[in-house]
Amino acid sequence: MSDPLAHRRVVTGLDPEGNSCVVIDGAIPRFNAMTAALAWRTDSQPADNAGNDDPVAPYAVEMLHTPGSNFAICQFPAQTPALMHATDTIDYLVILQGRVTLVLEQGEVDLRPGDFVVDRGVMHGWRNPHDEPCVAAVVNLPAHPVGKGRTI
Repeated sequence: MSDPLAHRRVVTGLDPEGNSCVVIDGAIPRFNAMTAALAWRTDSQPADNAGNDDPVAPYAVEMLHTPGSNFAICQFPAQTPALMHATDTIDYLVILQGRVTLVLEQGEVDLRPGDFVVDRGVMHGWRNPHDEPCVAAVVNLPAHPVGKGRTI
């Protein structure tokens, strides 16, 4: 079975003469067996687009607590229960493949490829009762905390 997180990333930048060009064209780096891999991240807002260094590092929950942004691909493994949590972020997700259920304190939503989700830092969990993993593209941005519950 192929790696569901194996996706190509194309990153633009400037060549030595200041012309726009592709500076990275290859697979999203996988550093470990986690179910998320970063395609890009920034350390601040507004982002500093200077330079062509690759800022990608192993994905860690602590990255959600920085003033920058994270752009990742995330896998919800097959047959997994929902782990309820909240984050001090606003998260944008697009389901790329498979299915997953967004579990909230008041209800659930079944998601499939092509669905967009805007998670505004509320208590939630992801349950995948299916026999195949679900893969989503995810952007995390810092936000003021809302609601109740333990944040990760």
